[in-house]
Amino acid sequence: MAQEIHDITSAQKALSNEMPGRQRRYFISMMVRTFSFIAAVILPSPYRWVALFGAVFLPYFAVVIANAGRENIAPGAAVIDDSPKALS
Repeated sequence: MAQEIHDITSAQKALSNEMPGRQRRYFISMMVRTFSFIAAVILPSPYRWVALFGAVFLPYFAVVIANAGRENIAPGAAVIDDSPKALS
């Protein structure tokens, strides 16, 4: 059975290191939501519905945006491959 050895420099960034960026993105999204609620009270009728729509549906998108990005990182690549080589 071949054993793969992985290079530590290709390891993914720790979740604890990504947390401030995620919190910042979520905070900004919630500030936009707060602005949308205030705008829904202040704006006239046709624009009010757009602001209210944004305020209602933004939490879903805020969570998706805050958690996006980690799945795009490829796992570490094997540096040494112990698999047997075929003789040619």
